[in-house]
Amino acid sequence: MVGTKGTLKHYQTQVHNVPLLFCPICHRVEVHYRVENEYEILAEYAHGDGAEHMDFQDYVMEDEETIFENVVNLESEDELEFVQSQIDMSLDLLVVAHWMKDEKWQGELKRRLAVMSQRRLRLQQKA
Repeated sequence: MVGTKGTLKHYQTQVHNVPLLFCPICHRVEVHYRVENEYEILAEYAHGDGAEHMDFQDYVMEDEETIFENVVNLESEDELEFVQSQIDMSLDLLVVAHWMKDEKWQGELKRRLAVMSQRRLRLQQKA
């Protein structure tokens, strides 16, 4: 999962600067677990007040460095370096999955590697 900040829509309210985790492969997005409860409370409160926009950062003071200390990559990194880092980690995990004889995990990692390899190729062609 990659760390970033983004905007989420809660009913009619857009909540900006929410710490998020997203998967570059399946495109799943989650509110960072450290602020998940705060997000739910603030989003419900803003919706109840009829607010159209709300800045999460104005109410929850989380240091970006601290909140994203456990993520492997940040969206702000160079995209080619990010993709290469994801490929390297997936290859390391593939060795572990092979050692454990976990064929399901191996298959998932191989699909991930195929997607990331295609992405790396597109980025290299752009440059």
